[in-house]
Amino acid sequence: MANSPQAKKRARQNERRLEVNKARRSRIRTSIRKVEEAIESGDKGAASAALKVAQPELMRGVSKGVYHKNTAARKMSRLAARVKALA
Repeated sequence: MANSPQAKKRARQNERRLEVNKARRSRIRTSIRKVEEAIESGDKGAASAALKVAQPELMRGVSKGVYHKNTAARKMSRLAARVKALA
């Protein structure tokens, strides 16, 4: 349990950041899921459009510290390769 005033403040801040980061992670996962659903349906146009939406979401997650840069790059690369293979 936090005893010092600074530790108590940090605990409050951590709770708030947890909520924000959880929402961000959820948005990113939703955008990735939309790309995967479009890939499974075989619609290349919808898949590439969904990928264009997912890429900035992933990079925003990197800049906000939710994801590591290489993790986002790997996810984008794999998604892009799967969309490209639809042709």
